[in-house]
Amino acid sequence: MASTPSLRFESQRSLTYRLILSTLTGRQVHISGIRPSSPTNPGLANHEISFLRLLEAITNGSEITISYTGTTLLYRPGLIVGSATGSGVSGGVIRHEPPPGCVRGISYFLIPLCLLAPFSKSPVNVLFTGPGVITSATSAGDVSVDTVRTAVLPLFEQFGISNNIELRILRRSCAGPEGRGGAGEVQLIFSHQVRLPKTIHLMNPGKIKRVRGVAYCTGISSANNARMIEAARGVLNFFINDIYIFSDVSPAPFLPMTDGSNAGAKRRIGVGFGLSLIAESSASVIYSADVVSPPSGGQPPEIIGQRCAHQLLESVSLGGCVSPLGAPIMLTLMAMGSEDVGRLQMSKGVIGTEEIIGLGRDLRRFGASGWGIRDGERDDGDVIVSVVGRGVGNVGRKVA
Repeated sequence: MASTPSLRFESQRSLTYRLILSTLTGRQVHISGIRPSSPTNPGLANHEISFLRLLEAITNGSEITISYTGTTLLYRPGLIVGSATGSGVSGGVIRHEPPPGCVRGISYFLIPLCLLAPFSKSPVNVLFTGPGVITSATSAGDVSVDTVRTAVLPLFEQFGISNNIELRILRRSCAGPEGRGGAGEVQLIFSHQVRLPKTIHLMNPGKIKRVRGVAYCTGISSANNARMIEAARGVLNFFINDIYIFSDVSPAPFLPMTDGSNAGAKRRIGVGFGLSLIAESSASVIYSADVVSPPSGGQPPEIIGQRCAHQLLESVSLGGCVSPLGAPIMLTLMAMGSEDVGRLQMSKGVIGTEEIIGLGRDLRRFGASGWGIRDGERDDGDVIVSVVGRGVGNVGRKVA
């Protein structure tokens, strides 16, 4: 019998989501034109190759073929099996080390992994460690681990996926010199596997009832956290009184010197501070904001706190029942769910972004149905997005 032809894409844009959709639907993909005109670093970047290795670790039977120049990728997905169980050396934990010079935050790996974990045959337990782990937000657009824990994981509760999910921050780190590496340590335990995600009907954003957050600093004085919190509260107190921001102070990780000038010497890396905020509504809708100090320094904590508070207010002002961070996750789970119509109220400012439009086109390429869009029932400018599930489900999970 002839094999199913590959779905063909071009450029590195939306690479992780295309690989996730390929793994969920079982369709092989051929991606070409990956940075072909770059004079210094053509082809796949180090963090993208690291993500492919992570996919290979949690699946069984995946085949990855990369051209000599790295500008072409052929991916044949396998079965999502999760972490190996048993009492061996690994103890059922996959140990993954991003490249030492990684410029992407660890959320670049965590969010796609969380999308695959509910469809796994067995629980997913991955430990991210090594000199390339950055737990804070980054200038590349990645959010911090705190935002993943407080704003991304709660989204799965809407689909009936909420048990035995834990994200542990074992060692914090900000981006190192030139935004590369951080030597943090994070563990994701995702032990709630389902046959099919539940169909959702979320069309009432509610009103904001509380603001929560985490101010973190590594390798510097805890006074920076207090200054960020005070500046953020100075902006948010005009709108709401129920505000609680936790302060987390940790030492900066040490790494051995690599220049050979002093054997046994170590250097601090990942020094910095940042703030993660979420606003939760009465309908359990979450809006988030995340700001971190630049690796080069030069910005006081007050600026970081005010900027994060303003970013949170901007996210709330967009409206809808999902934030720009959570929209791709919600729409993907709705498309992979049971063959029923799910409805989600979204802001025009969110659904009209290039990322969401591209995701809708990619879902059609992978066999999902098109979205139905109509005006919302209220005069707030939102739209109702109707998504018919594809019924992909978890082929590895046994039916009780």
